[in-house]
Amino acid sequence: MTKLSYLHEPGVLHNLAARYELNEIYTYTGNILIAINPFQRLPHMYDTHMMEQYKGAAFGELSPHVFAVADAAYRQMINEGKSNSILVSGESGAGKTETTKMLMRYLAYMGGRSGVEGRTVEQQVLESNPVLEAFGNAKTVRNNNSSRFGKFVEIQFDKNGRISGAAIRTYLLERSRVCQVSDPERNYHCFYLLCAAPLEERERYKLENPKSFHYLNQTNCYELDGVNDAEEYLATRRAMDIVGISEEEQEAIFMVVAAILHLGNIEFAKGGEIDSSVIKDQKSRFHLNMTAELLKCDAKSLEDALIQRVMVTPEEVITRTLDPLAAILSRDALAKTIYSRLFDWLVDKINNSIGQDPNSKSLIGVLDIYGFESFKFNSFEQFCINFTNEKLQQHFNQHVFKMEQEEYTKEEINWSYIEFVDNQDVLDLIEKKPGGIIALLDEACMFPKSTHETFAQKLYQTFKTNKRFIKPKLSRTSFTISHYAGEVVYLADQFLDKNKDYVVAEHQDLLTASKCPFVAGLFPPLPEESSKSSKFSSIGSRFKLQLQSLMETLSSTEPHYIRCVKPNNLLKPAIFENANIIQQLRCGGVLEAIRISCAGYPTRRTFYELLLRFGLLAPEVLEGNHDDKVACQMILDKMGLKGYQIGKTKVFLRAGQMAELDARRTEVLGNAARTIQRQVRTYIARKEFISLRRAAFHLQSHCRGVSARKLYEGLRQEAAASKIQKNFRRYTARKAYLTLCLSAISLQTGLRAMTARNVFRFRKQTKAAIIIQAKLRHHIAYSYYKRLQKAALVSQCGWRQRVARRELRKLKMAAKETGALKEAKDKLEKRVEELTWRLQLEKRLRTDMEEEKAQEITKLQDTLREMQIQVDEANARVIKEREEAQKAIEEAPPIIKETPVIVQDTEKVESLTAEVESLKALLLSERQAAEEARKAHADGEARSTELAKKLEDAEKKMDQLQESVQRLEEKLSNSESENQVLRQQALTMSPTREIFVCTTKINDYPENSCEWACCKWRGEGGIGEFFFPFDGSTTVMYSVYGLFLNSSSVGLISQDMILAVSNAREPESEEKPQKSLNEKQQENQDLLIKCVSQNLGFSGGKPVAACVIYKCLLHWRSFEVERTTVFDRIIQTIASAIEVPDNNDVLAYWLSNSSTLLLLLQHTLKASGAASLTPQRRRTSSASLFGRMSQGLRASPQSTGLSYLNRGLSRLDDLRQVEAKYPALLFKQQLTAFLEKIYGMIRDNLKKEISPLLGLCIQAPRTSRASLVKGRAQANAFAQQALIAHWQSIVKSLNSYLKTMKENNVPPFLVRKVFTQIFSFINVQLFNSLLLRRECCSFSNGEYVKAGLAELEQWCDEATEEFAGSAWDELKHIRQAVGFLVIHQKPKKTLNEITKGALPGAEHTAAVQDQYHVISSMRVMMTEDSNNAVSSSFLLDDDSSIPFSVDDISKSMQQVDIADIDPPSLIRENSGFGFLLPRSE
Repeated sequence: MTKLSYLHEPGVLHNLAARYELNEIYTYTGNILIAINPFQRLPHMYDTHMMEQYKGAAFGELSPHVFAVADAAYRQMINEGKSNSILVSGESGAGKTETTKMLMRYLAYMGGRSGVEGRTVEQQVLESNPVLEAFGNAKTVRNNNSSRFGKFVEIQFDKNGRISGAAIRTYLLERSRVCQVSDPERNYHCFYLLCAAPLEERERYKLENPKSFHYLNQTNCYELDGVNDAEEYLATRRAMDIVGISEEEQEAIFMVVAAILHLGNIEFAKGGEIDSSVIKDQKSRFHLNMTAELLKCDAKSLEDALIQRVMVTPEEVITRTLDPLAAILSRDALAKTIYSRLFDWLVDKINNSIGQDPNSKSLIGVLDIYGFESFKFNSFEQFCINFTNEKLQQHFNQHVFKMEQEEYTKEEINWSYIEFVDNQDVLDLIEKKPGGIIALLDEACMFPKSTHETFAQKLYQTFKTNKRFIKPKLSRTSFTISHYAGEVVYLADQFLDKNKDYVVAEHQDLLTASKCPFVAGLFPPLPEESSKSSKFSSIGSRFKLQLQSLMETLSSTEPHYIRCVKPNNLLKPAIFENANIIQQLRCGGVLEAIRISCAGYPTRRTFYELLLRFGLLAPEVLEGNHDDKVACQMILDKMGLKGYQIGKTKVFLRAGQMAELDARRTEVLGNAARTIQRQVRTYIARKEFISLRRAAFHLQSHCRGVSARKLYEGLRQEAAASKIQKNFRRYTARKAYLTLCLSAISLQTGLRAMTARNVFRFRKQTKAAIIIQAKLRHHIAYSYYKRLQKAALVSQCGWRQRVARRELRKLKMAAKETGALKEAKDKLEKRVEELTWRLQLEKRLRTDMEEEKAQEITKLQDTLREMQIQVDEANARVIKEREEAQKAIEEAPPIIKETPVIVQDTEKVESLTAEVESLKALLLSERQAAEEARKAHADGEARSTELAKKLEDAEKKMDQLQESVQRLEEKLSNSESENQVLRQQALTMSPTREIFVCTTKINDYPENSCEWACCKWRGEGGIGEFFFPFDGSTTVMYSVYGLFLNSSSVGLISQDMILAVSNAREPESEEKPQKSLNEKQQENQDLLIKCVSQNLGFSGGKPVAACVIYKCLLHWRSFEVERTTVFDRIIQTIASAIEVPDNNDVLAYWLSNSSTLLLLLQHTLKASGAASLTPQRRRTSSASLFGRMSQGLRASPQSTGLSYLNRGLSRLDDLRQVEAKYPALLFKQQLTAFLEKIYGMIRDNLKKEISPLLGLCIQAPRTSRASLVKGRAQANAFAQQALIAHWQSIVKSLNSYLKTMKENNVPPFLVRKVFTQIFSFINVQLFNSLLLRRECCSFSNGEYVKAGLAELEQWCDEATEEFAGSAWDELKHIRQAVGFLVIHQKPKKTLNEITKGALPGAEHTAAVQDQYHVISSMRVMMTEDSNNAVSSSFLLDDDSSIPFSVDDISKSMQQVDIADIDPPSLIRENSGFGFLLPRSE
């Protein structure tokens, strides 16, 4: 229709009328299909042949048809993978339901797939239509088969385009039609189908003519023209079979339908009481009994449910009877509820039977919903139906008009805006919150006293200014809404009742108790809360939510529109009413769609989609390097298309242009297919020829063989006769022999079997006897062993008890001696003297070292001064000689005139010539002398550099000696302060102070076998106490005793108290003999070393081995002992693990563990001594034993014990400082040395790996230089890849090492140091190679090295600054040199331009040659800029030192939380390592 010459209403009507006369009921309007209802059957238009024609045909290629729309949606879903929807709209009677059937038929034809149990999915989808039509369609004034419910069918497809499932959604079934039917309409079809069922079924349900039922005889229409209800009944039963409804369920369904008919015939009369009712007559009683029988419920209960209501109050239960009018309303409500539940069950059953595909990615939805309705009396149903059509009309407007124009504006193409009618104001009037009609209706329904009159008055007041709302003048309950299709007058009389969705409690209880499972399933028992609550449920609000969900589904799909038009209201063929049709076209927006389709661009594709689909039409465009937009324009211009538009991201085509492009594409693909077919047919023909020729050969050979076989057959028969005779004689002889042999074998078998059974029986008895004897002997021996073991244990316990008591007596005797205290004091004084002697020795060594250092510095300075003087003298002589030579040259006559030869002049000239020659010789000798002086100066500078290095080494040694001396001083001062504190504590105690000692068992930790002793004293200063661990030995007690009795005050605490506490531990120690402490520690150390030697991995980014070692050493207090072997064993374990220098995984693992352990030691250990502390702080410090025990331990024994047991397990910042003894400090130094060794091994391994590659990276391959010089644009991608292959190998090595160190959680500080030194090594190697290899100093080679450096820069960026650090800055020299090499026209530039432009801050270069006359200036500049230069050489030195210290590691690494580290499984179960297990606070 968009191709009409005159596009106006008369032209459109004439075109539709002309096609309608020719039975062409379908017409295109752009992409919209207009379908005019023919009101007659046209079978030739919908057969299989017609579907085959439209299969795969382009849209618009064939004549308009509903199959074309379905095929377009199917093809779009398959090609683009996007879901589609087909919206069938139009007035009631326009043919929407039939159009939907045809769409589903075609989709089932295209996506047929075998289903389950012999039924196919497509058959189930198609046969669901007759079932739903029978129970949801009815005859209305406008349509003989009007859908009284909305339906949206989702057909799901798999990735192959086959139907994999389906789902049906229904909307707003017209429940009031069950009870109220207007003339000349009909009730739902199922009632009439059941009345036309076979006689036996009607007799079973006691059904008669439809005229005898109240629900059917309200109208005079009982039959439809051209429809046989008996045949439709059988067809409906067959459809139920196909969709999966069993015979039992079908019987139950029609039994419920018959029950509804009988229920409608129950009539009521007024009872004896006021406002009461009873069954009217026997006929009504018969129908009541039949209803109860069909529903399988009690007849009396049914009667009570219809005429009585029960009200429950807090005080009592009140039963109220209903008047006849209310009883009739109760009857109709029950009928509507049963029918509504039955219809919902049918929909759910169909969906469950068909099944849905959860893996489906795309679907096609077909919407068949009621059309716009405007009757003489319009109620709540028409209000909801017209609200739905308003929603669909808005969706149509948004898709066809709004979205079309918005996309044109967004893409900025030439487009003239077209106004269209927007119905958003009508939707706001109906559904807007809180002032919409639906919201006001819900509000009125929730108030008990609201009536239809108050609801109407509320509407009048609220919308009195709304243009879409009109108040009739002569009515108090009606209102008019101006819809898009015209004005509709609604009666508000029944709005409140129809909006309420609830089931009467008596009806619910009655049907729930039904003996029929089907009926009881329709009314499941309500939950306790919902049955008691009286919450209001709104049909209008629920329908609005369903409609909103439908709109969201439609918005997520690609819509296709079919506008159905009803040609006349008489429902007869060949009648075309112009006024009726033009009104439908106006309301449906078809005319605006025609104008937009002609003026707009219905087809649009993105540049990529157009190139992907139609790029084969112009292959040369794809081969060229064109932009997508330009390429699309070139393709369209080549195809000769006119009138298209190109936007920002899409190409907009006129109607029909996409079909033209598809035709050209099909032509190209067809030509290619024909070429392939031609070659295949050639191959097949040749193959058939060769096969035919081979068959001829076989036939000829077969004929020759037949003649030969006949001759052979005669000879064979003669030989066969003699052979048969021979075999027969042999057979008879062998048969006799076998019979005799078989008899002998049978006899032998029986005898041997009898012998074997006897032997087996004897062996079985013998084995049983042996087993019994073995068990008995075992029991006797085991009993004897147990008795012997018990006796031995008793003897051992007695003997050990005796030995323990003997030892206890010895300890008691030794405790009485006071020599132990003196001995401890003497040892402490000897230790102080030893430390004093060591301090004096260190001071002497330091003094001697400083004197030697001062002497060496003086000598080096004198030597340097002498060398400088010699160099200055040599330079002065050279300058002086140059000046004299210059003067001599200037004094020489510049022009020689022709004069008479005079002898004197000749002699003078000769003398001057001789003098010049002598001056030249002198100048040459001076130059040689200057060169020798320069060499001597260089040698002097080299020696001075070596001396400077020695001086630095000496300074480092001095610093180390100073640190060691400082540590010794701190240790000495700490010891002195501790002794002083002990003496002061002992002296300040009053003689009258009393001390009490008691023990307290900590039961919270069963693994702790020690107790806590509480030492209390009372003196002049008050009462005090402290706690300390006590294991029953008197040694600990005397140590505590010594804290208080360090002076001569011996009588402060009684030894009887100590012995009493010790004796309290004797019984337990005697009952549980244990190993000695040294043996336990040795076993624990062995287990720790065995565990650490394995790879324990990491927990939360922290190395488990380091944390476990630290926890064990801290718990064992190994840092505070004078002698221990655990440190040496740990160092040996680390040394043995890194014996293989090439295993980077092991090296990285131990680098991470050693750095973490060193960090923990750095934060925990402190040198013995407190010299750095003030005297006041030293007095209050907790360095001494008494200070550690008394500080913070004045709480309860339990809390004190917990703090003691859990020390070392808190966070790093909470770790207590431990006074380290000499083995711990030595272990820390050894660990530092191993850390530096492992670091150096990893660095050197990486250097070895990349060193061969650096030699290949300094010079570009000869085959690739030409491409580099010509430019990158012409270089091939593979050539570029080959050029940087060596650089990529270096990057690969860097990535490998980085990954290894990351996996082993090496601290980022160490990773940065490794790669910084590696990049420094790369800088040194490449720069020195440029200096030493003159052929590498070219522009092309500079470009090659520059490309490789770009790879390294990219690696630094990807590695991030956390791991790469300042590694890129280490390449500054080679970057500056390469930058100089790639400068264009270097001879034309000055030194300032080179240094400031290309080489800012340049320090080294090798490519500047003498012919540029700037080398001397650059040398001066580099000498001034270089801070580390010690000679005039340009070569760089590689720094292989360790670039960090222990303090650097401590500052840079994050704190380690060791509290949440789980111990390894090897030591987790060992009770000696119970302290490693995490404990709650």
